[in-house]
Amino acid sequence: MNIYEGIKTRRSIRKYSDEKVGKEVVTQMLEAAMVAPSAMNKQPWEFILFHDAEKYQRIVDVHPGGKMLLGAAGAVLVCCDMEKVHDPGYMPIDGSAATMNILLAAHGLGLGACWIGIHPRENRIGLMNELFNLPDHIHPFALISYGYPGEEKAVPERFDEKKVHWDEW
Repeated sequence: MNIYEGIKTRRSIRKYSDEKVGKEVVTQMLEAAMVAPSAMNKQPWEFILFHDAEKYQRIVDVHPGGKMLLGAAGAVLVCCDMEKVHDPGYMPIDGSAATMNILLAAHGLGLGACWIGIHPRENRIGLMNELFNLPDHIHPFALISYGYPGEEKAVPERFDEKKVHWDEW
């Protein structure tokens, strides 16, 4: 699959098979995350990998949109080191770039994945701080569930010519 095809066909996958995901595959996802662009190339990201059922349940209790964790092979907590970001306002941009690269890499590697929002919800941020014993300068940004897909999703056509403006509004 070429890059364009991968971008167009990537879908949020919320159901997973029971097949285990090897360390090599997970490492490739993180390698992709770490080549994402960041403001002034500060690369402030940090990642926590986990597959603890108790943590999954605690997250679902606070974040009902995270139910797919209960069937996932694993999850990645994407964090940003606030001592390394170029400016605090760039943290969501840097975190988003790393998160999107993980999602695209997962798709390219035959996995399914889903972005589970953490930032800017204070209750979710607080739970991540508690569950993972994060230092004060580490900000939890997003969770990503992953595993081999247990569902297939159609690819919708989303291009809308009305949203394209040439030279001026």
